[in-house]
Amino acid sequence: MIEAGDKAPDVTLQMTDESEAKLSSFKGKPLVLYFYPKDDTPGCTKEALQFTELAKEFDKAGVKVIGVSKDPPAKHEKFIAKHDLAIDLATDADGSVTEAFGVWVEKNMYGRKYMGIQRATFLIDAKGKVVKVWPKVKVAGHAEDVLAEAKALDA
Repeated sequence: MIEAGDKAPDVTLQMTDESEAKLSSFKGKPLVLYFYPKDDTPGCTKEALQFTELAKEFDKAGVKVIGVSKDPPAKHEKFIAKHDLAIDLATDADGSVTEAFGVWVEKNMYGRKYMGIQRATFLIDAKGKVVKVWPKVKVAGHAEDVLAEAKALDA
């Protein structure tokens, strides 16, 4: 997994509108990249709603927030519309982004092993360096913690 102090990999994100954006295109302002397993599941919905509740605060701090999963853009659009999300979502259809960040991992549920996205968040500074990593995120209060760290970048 990418660690604090590492340069963020310059991966290409497929945005919900199906445009592509290189991670380096976000340089110049801080970026929160959070990885989540699947649209419209309970934990993922709570996490997206918490980031949405704080979207204006992130904007005020000059911080862009992007959620990443393997769900296709059309599913992201439905997820955004259903929950009135105020954050951007990106698709990692080929797994290159999750692999680059080290969040494509073996999981174990009820004794069944499978590969999936580990819920994790990366705070990337304006120069493209990862300044904080939250591996194995617990959703409750997470967005507030990320916002506090993001605001501290300006301090």
